[in-house]
Amino acid sequence: MARDAQRLLVSGRVQGVGFRWWLTGEAVALGLAGWVRNLGDGRVEALAIGEASALDRLAAICESGPPGARVDAVERIAADDDGSRGFEQKPTRI
Repeated sequence: MARDAQRLLVSGRVQGVGFRWWLTGEAVALGLAGWVRNLGDGRVEALAIGEASALDRLAAICESGPPGARVDAVERIAADDDGSRGFEQKPTRI
């Protein structure tokens, strides 16, 4: 069964505030697969895979983020399913 996938690029004060940990928990609760990582430019990048409605919900809650975060923008980009199972945190990409 084909799964929808999208890449999220979240900008603002999103590093050093537990954003990756928080996003991982939210994605797992929504039944999504994929990963999240910090980018060298200060953004957080995530690949989320699953049902379209769950992807929409994840993008919507990313607009607020966890306590301590300040989200300026959430960019959604269509992506390919990379076969991820579960949701994990990846190392920072410089």
